[in-house]
Amino acid sequence: MYVCFTYVQNWTQPMPRPVVDDHERMSLRAKPEVKARLNRAAALRGSGLSEFVLQAALREADAVLEAAEHAKLSERDSLKVLELLENPREPNTRLRAAIAALPKA
Repeated sequence: MYVCFTYVQNWTQPMPRPVVDDHERMSLRAKPEVKARLNRAAALRGSGLSEFVLQAALREADAVLEAAEHAKLSERDSLKVLELLENPREPNTRLRAAIAALPKA
């Protein structure tokens, strides 16, 4: 059994944001043999080159975002996390010092 936790990073630096571009076109360079390979694969799928490349890029983008935003834990690890959330340890000296060093909001 695996449990999936979604977490939000609360760092001082914001998460990277996509660049907003008003253009609807995107260019990329590929060697002729790479373009031929992509064209062949697109034809086998019954789609155009642009659609094929876009769909493959979107699948990869989704995988990268999923990995960055989710952590998969085993049953043992998820139980440990829940235990620590329900029964947190007392703050030690280093944690107290780190809390004291945080900027005051």
